[in-house]
Amino acid sequence: MRSVIIIGGGISGLAAAWHLRSQAEVTVVEAGPQPGGILRTGTVAGIPVDDGAEAMLALRPEAVDLAKSVGLGADLEVPARAPVTVWTRDALRPVPAGHVMGIPTDLTALRETGLLSAEGLARLSREEELPAPPVEGDTSVAGYLAERLGQEAVDRLVEPMLGGIYAGRADRTSLRAALPAVADIAARGGSLLAALRDRAPAAPAARPAPPVMLGLRGGLARLPRAIANTCGARVLTSCRVRELQRTGTGWRAVLTGAGPRALEADAVVLAVPAYAAAPLLRPHALAAARELGAIEHATTALVTLAFDRALLPEVPEGNGFLVPPVEGRAVKAATLLSNKWGWLAETAPDTFVLRASVGRLGEESLLGREDGELAAVCLSELRAVLGPLPRPLDFHVSRWARGLPQYAVGHLDTVRAVRTAVAGLPGLELCGSAYEGVGVAACVAGGRDAAQRLCAGTEPDARGRR
Repeated sequence: MRSVIIIGGGISGLAAAWHLRSQAEVTVVEAGPQPGGILRTGTVAGIPVDDGAEAMLALRPEAVDLAKSVGLGADLEVPARAPVTVWTRDALRPVPAGHVMGIPTDLTALRETGLLSAEGLARLSREEELPAPPVEGDTSVAGYLAERLGQEAVDRLVEPMLGGIYAGRADRTSLRAALPAVADIAARGGSLLAALRDRAPAAPAARPAPPVMLGLRGGLARLPRAIANTCGARVLTSCRVRELQRTGTGWRAVLTGAGPRALEADAVVLAVPAYAAAPLLRPHALAAARELGAIEHATTALVTLAFDRALLPEVPEGNGFLVPPVEGRAVKAATLLSNKWGWLAETAPDTFVLRASVGRLGEESLLGREDGELAAVCLSELRAVLGPLPRPLDFHVSRWARGLPQYAVGHLDTVRAVRTAVAGLPGLELCGSAYEGVGVAACVAGGRDAAQRLCAGTEPDARGRR
């Protein structure tokens, strides 16, 4: 293998390019005007802000290690410490520490929060008394948890957490794909709460726990730019692949837009969303194209608002909050960026910046509103939660059409079927948020694994591993 075309210049494709940098001549083809995909920078009141993800999981090493490798290690920043809070039952309420995707391990602490009604608490408290036969196969998150914990616990504890990651619905999201540790407990049978307590770490050691998440000074969108600048690949932007052809020795990508009309290489990595990969694969692996084309995607938007600190009656506390769908609000989450990130507070000390996340699967009509109207809806709901907020200095709306793939029940079987269908295509690999996870760290890992498989000539399992 001497040359590779990577179709898609998001974080997955760029991670693949980085890990191929000493193995092959690499060309990255990106349809957008700049590399990075959903990691990009916007501006509000003259302040640079992330238009997409603003933090990456630090409990797994892939993304953090890559940031260090491309020279950003000194700029990694731990967010301010603050409890996870949920706006429910007319108040901001903290989620007790030790929860697993909202599933509590300390019922005494849960009672003190008011997150659940007396009836909801009573139902949850009976979990260890319920019959618990092993669960066979996959099921939805809600299908398992509502039976164990009660519907109110799912609605007000689990659903907001899950929605913050997938923008989906607990009654349609795969338990095995989204909560594999919980799925393992379900497959064994027995009490879920007892099993989670047994898995909980012992009392904290003297040294502080490692951070769960990390960001970058200046914004997480610096990461893909740094990779593109250091990986040695040729990066073509505003350029789309409209057709993928087999050649006698490898692959040919037919292009539209700026740049060359076609590229040829020994191998190709498809690092684009499932709906974009499907038509490119259709002539070569029809079964894979059908599976990928059937994956649903949620459309979301981020509304970033900037306020003059001097006009705030009181600066809101905490890093932000989640909102359960059962509350019937447009805003599903809010992040108080100026509280969460020290670098932002230092960059703009006279301005308070926050952003609201809008959009879940099936809420496309809400996102059809124009930017000003959408910002006004968010501001009204934020005032109901945070108290009086003045007229913003500025606002910025970023929209992500079909931005988040949905991990439906049976998703791991879908991934396995796709990888089996493309296994007979030498020199072709798949990676991206539709396979191994939607977070930055998972996407970096997927890109790395695709590069390693190309170099080793091995076939992946259902989770993309060799």
